[in-house]
Amino acid sequence: MHVEKIRNRLLGSLPASDLSMLRRHLRAVPIEQGQTLEYRGQTVERVYFPQTGLISLIVQTAEDAAIEVGMVGHDGAIGLTAGLGSRSSFIQALVQVSGNACCMPLSRFQAAATRRPRIRTMIARYSEMIVAQVQQTAACNGLHDVPSRVSRWLLQTGDKIESDVIPFTQEFLGEMLGVQRTTISQVIGRLRTAGLVGTHHGRIEILDRPGLRKQACECYDVIRNHVDRLFRP
Repeated sequence: MHVEKIRNRLLGSLPASDLSMLRRHLRAVPIEQGQTLEYRGQTVERVYFPQTGLISLIVQTAEDAAIEVGMVGHDGAIGLTAGLGSRSSFIQALVQVSGNACCMPLSRFQAAATRRPRIRTMIARYSEMIVAQVQQTAACNGLHDVPSRVSRWLLQTGDKIESDVIPFTQEFLGEMLGVQRTTISQVIGRLRTAGLVGTHHGRIEILDRPGLRKQACECYDVIRNHVDRLFRP
């Protein structure tokens, strides 16, 4: 299906002539919860620019444990770094919130990047940002306490999906952070008592964003600043 409106911020940041070159090959596709867009070690064949929805970047160990080390929403892309040559994915990209994306074959994207320096610059800047996000998230998971990490994760997720209603269970939140469900329940209970969040069937709602930011570790602002710098002129 032809893409009529561009909501992805990366695509929207390109000059009109560069966007026009890409647009000829972009197609609108649905992305469904539970769908894997990339597997670790797999050859990248397509580039996805999410318009809506949320994708988790996940590292899985040989012991079959997994932890989220990054998020991609309408301000990012999946497979973009392959535009500069490397075609092997280093991470699993799993759709967590259904939405839609602009998709194009990697070969077409690489050809456009070869001809257009602004596209190459976009790839390089986004690559730096996503590496910084993964590193910061990994450090956060290893160094900060669970309440700070939960607050950071809720705020980040709300930013990515542009909503304060987070459509995930506490069990799922524990899986993404590598934390036991009982611990997550205790943390969410304290946040709820403080009036910062509310819980409903299968979702968590941010009620007091400024208050939740005070509970979050500095990683939330660090990661958000990385994203903001990406779109600065």
